[in-house]
Formats: sequence, structure tokens, C-alpha cells
Amino acid sequence: MNNHNYCVIMAGGIGSRFWPVSREERPKQFLSLTPDGKSFLRLAFDRFSRIVPADHILVVSQTRYHDLVAETVPEIPADNIILEPYSRNTAPCIALATYTLLKRDPDAVMVATPADHMIQDEDIFDETIRKALDYAASSDALITLGIVPDRPDTNFGYIQGVQDGTEEAGKPIKVKTFTEKPDKALAEVFFQSGGFFWNSGIFVWKACTIRDELARHMPEVDILFRGWETELGTPGQAAFLERAYSSISKISIDYAVMEKTDKAWVYPSKFRWHDIGSWESLFSFISSLGRETDGNVTLAGLSLCRENKDTLVYSSDRGKLIAVRGLENFIVVDTDDVLLVCPRDEQKAKEVIANVAMPEYEKFR
Repeated sequence: MNNHNYCVIMAGGIGSRFWPVSREERPKQFLSLTPDGKSFLRLAFDRFSRIVPADHILVVSQTRYHDLVAETVPEIPADNIILEPYSRNTAPCIALATYTLLKRDPDAVMVATPADHMIQDEDIFDETIRKALDYAASSDALITLGIVPDRPDTNFGYIQGVQDGTEEAGKPIKVKTFTEKPDKALAEVFFQSGGFFWNSGIFVWKACTIRDELARHMPEVDILFRGWETELGTPGQAAFLERAYSSISKISIDYAVMEKTDKAWVYPSKFRWHDIGSWESLFSFISSLGRETDGNVTLAGLSLCRENKDTLVYSSDRGKLIAVRGLENFIVVDTDDVLLVCPRDEQKAKEVIANVAMPEYEKFR
């Protein structure tokens, strides 16, 4: 095992699309929403601890979630919990993790991953990550794991690889284009033509390479984090980050770097991957496990569900009886203080959640 390999788990979001279960005080990465009973962060840690030592796993989250991270993954050292004062999307998060690693190990090679993925085919996943780390260690490639699609899905971004006859099995392919979530017709074209991959949001690269590309393509990061060499890991770190984060833009690493750099590569990956970002994606994941009944997914201790179709029912109180009848394509989510009943339509769910931002509903956020 290369002792310069690290994993960075990004776990600072608030998981608003899983409202009302995911709340600002305890967002989805710390919750168990799947049948295995483990939180997303715990699953991510367990997954990568098979590949790198526990003391080489860093978790980046918000300051207010420090205790939740420590409670969820007590195995990692305290200084591997990296705290942002505010959530500013993945580019600032990855910048902070990169600078932290470089101060510890100038030869660091890192995997950066969201906390909210579900991975099947663990052996294939482990082998893919190890090969990607080995490739990155010997090159200046910025690698995204690209999932080989099995359907024309419109919920994911797509990456097109260069198909010039030089591709080698088990190695990354130079990126040609990135495309945000396409419409149905374009997704069908991508799927049928081959050479396109779902953008997993899992990245592999040398820390020094992503540092240089951040400075080149997002110079504000380089400016606002100036002095990181002396400030990070000291008592002055919190004040230093407060100044930096108060001015930095909210931007993803895809927009900030990957779509601009000439060092972007995609690693074709064949493990089964699920990005659990919403109730709809959770429904799809549970359905893929074959645990639905009549097209319905029920995550409740006691349920009396009849004549429903393609409906998700969830209750956080496993001692409460949940009775639902005659719904089609609905989401029913019951918590101590909120009952959500909404069509299984992501746009309509977003509209409900947006309304919760109004002042009179503050205690429910």
C-alpha cells in the first residue's frame, strides 16, 4: 500500500432535498436512511478504510458538525476532522483539504469523495480506486471516476472520453467534454453512442497537481488562502478560514477546474453506483435492491399500506403505525414534527422545501 495515499470525505452539506428528515442541525450524512442501518458518512468511512489507513482519511465538514463527525467516525484522529466555517460547495472544500494534506505530506495522492454515495460491487470499486491512485501518483492527471451507464438517465452529468484508438483497458481516458444533466433525448444519444460516462463526483489526483490547477483556474482561492502554509494546523486556523470563507465564491470543483483544465481524465468504472441526493434517488436505490413491494418502498417499523403504487413511505418513529392507502407516485415522510405528503416529482418536492425557507417555518429547517 502506498503510504502517500489519502481519502477526503466531503460531508459539509445540509442535505436539504431530504427534508424533513435531514435538518440543519443533523443533515443527511449523519442519518441512516437505508436498510443497512448505517449513516452515509459511516458507510463512506468503512468503504475507504479498506483502501487507505484510518489515519489517512480526512473528513471535511462544517464547524457546527464537529461533534457529529467525531461521534460517527471516532477512529480517525481529531486533526483529521477539517472544519469549514460555512459550506461553499466542493471547490473551496477540496482546496482546504488539499492545503491541509500538502502541509503534512507534499507527496500526497488523494481521493476526494462525497459522503452520500452507495456503492455495490465492492471488490470492483476497491480495485478501481487503487488503480486510479496508482495512475495519479505517476502522472499529472486529474481523474474523475466515470460510471459506465446502463440506461439513458437524465439525473446525472455526463463525461465524454476521447475515442482515438489509444485507449487501454484499466486506464483513464482523456476527457473531451462535460455535459450537465441532459434532457431525455440527449441522454438517449449519449447512451446509445457509447464513450459517455456518468460523472460520479469522485476524484483522484496528486495534491500538488490540483493545487496548481486551482491557482490557475480559480485564482481567488490562491489569493484568499494565501498564508495557508503557516496558518493551517495552528490556533489561528479558525480566524484564517473565517476571513477566507467570508469572501470565497460558492462553486463546484467541476466548474472551477475540471471543465477548464487540460489535465482532465475519466476512469471508466463498472461498479454499481448510486448518488443518494434526494428522496427520489433513495427510492431508485432501494428499488434496485429488489426490496420494494408492488413498486412501493416502505421504510417504517409498522405500516399498513394498501393499494399504493410506486410510492415511498418513510417514518423516523419505528414504533408508530403508518397507514397509507390509494396513493400513486407519492412520497410520504413522517417525523416527530413534520408530515410531508408530496407527489414523487423532484421539482414539486423542491418547491415545498423552498417554502420552508420562509421565516415562519424557521424551527422546522
